Amino acid sequence: MIGSTRQLSVYAHAAPTDMRKSFDTLSALVTQALKRDPLSGDLFLFVSKNRKRAKVLMWDGTGLCVYAKRLEQGCFACLWEKPAQRELRLTVGELQLFLEGSDLVGRVPLSPAPFVFEPRGKTLDPEIRK
Repeated sequence: MIGSTRQLSVYAHAAPTDMRKSFDTLSALVTQALKRDPLSGDLFLFVSKNRKRAKVLMWDGTGLCVYAKRLEQGCFACLWEKPAQRELRLTVGELQLFLEGSDLVGRVPLSPAPFVFEPRGKTLDPEIRK
């Protein structure tokens, strides 16, 4: 599985994609359709029209990587059921479930919202220091 020690976001292109596309054309889709930077280190998911193939585009710090998967049976979940939505944001765990064939991905939230640390102040409460 694609992994990292930092929190990654996964952006799924919510329209069928021609799986003949490679590094340059997929990164152009990220820039133009998703309005994201392909060199951000985030993951970008693309699915074919028949939903039998999927590709993930990722910048690993030294170059672009394309990971591909073809299902022998069944098909991937449909990510373009909502026409007004141009992208779908997933977690890495949801991406893993998607690539394993779960049909719940994109329909219901499968992960809690990311935790955001917000410090209350620079000094600690005197009661806490004791």
